[in-house]
Amino acid sequence: MISESEILGMKSRINELEARLEFVYKYLRIEYSDNPDAANKEVLALLVRGNKIEAIKRYHEIHKVGLAEAKQAVDGLESRLGL
Repeated sequence: MISESEILGMKSRINELEARLEFVYKYLRIEYSDNPDAANKEVLALLVRGNKIEAIKRYHEIHKVGLAEAKQAVDGLESRLGL
């Protein structure tokens, strides 16, 4: 059985790792979301309004991928939604 001191040690280590991960996200300017689709709501709104180029640019900014990869992702989203 795990002792209370071991549990406290693990909690402390988890808190330290979370702080380090948050630092890395901020340093790399990455926006984390528990729901990746929530980050794509803006991209989706642009796509629905017919602003495909802006949707690709925004996807590129949000996900920190190249423009070709962003275009491919937006094309896939457009196809899945039948737009």
